Amino acid sequence: MFIQDSLILIRCTLEDVVQLRKIHDISMKVEKSMIVYPGNPVPSLRQYSMIPENATNESMICIGSHTGSHVDAGLHVKNGGYVTDDIPLGNFYGPCRVADLTGAGENIDDVDLEPLNLKAGEIILLKTENSIMGYGSFRENFAHVSRSGADLLIAKKVKTLGIDYLSVKKFGADNDVHLDLIDNMTIIEGLDLSSVHPGNYLFCGFPVKLDSDASPIRAVLIEE
Repeated sequence: MFIQDSLILIRCTLEDVVQLRKIHDISMKVEKSMIVYPGNPVPSLRQYSMIPENATNESMICIGSHTGSHVDAGLHVKNGGYVTDDIPLGNFYGPCRVADLTGAGENIDDVDLEPLNLKAGEIILLKTENSIMGYGSFRENFAHVSRSGADLLIAKKVKTLGIDYLSVKKFGADNDVHLDLIDNMTIIEGLDLSSVHPGNYLFCGFPVKLDSDASPIRAVLIEE
């Protein structure tokens, strides 16, 4: 009886803690009007079963693997690269920092990242000027990680890097930065950090279980 009462007490305590914590949705809403990277398909949702003609309402969802908030896999940048289901689930969950880089401009360089005192194994989300400019239409001059910024992130052995636009690399640039980052950490793109303050959170954003070059995720931040 004592053990049962203790388990009930522990469960209630955990539920109370979770209820007190604020959860921030940092995912882009998947819809026809959302921004997509040039060349990627526009999302579509088609209902193929409808009540009352059928017993249930059911729909077909058609999106690209890099739609909205998503994780990249090695297969995205090279044939034979690892797929999304190869990425350890621990890279999608854990304590994280949202870093304020809204004043860094278009290029996120090593000098912008050095003050963060990055630690090995961290989950770092970059809130850049993208969060200020919004997502009404696709911008080619979006904030991105530069060569020097990528080198520092790799040297510091960051576990997971998230950014607030559809790509971590400069628009139209070669894939060197993208390839090196993907080879050394988990890359999450398309986060909407416009409504969250910089600081420490608990990150949770798991991908669909796919053997693919990328996968959509539903990403949230939980206040600590």
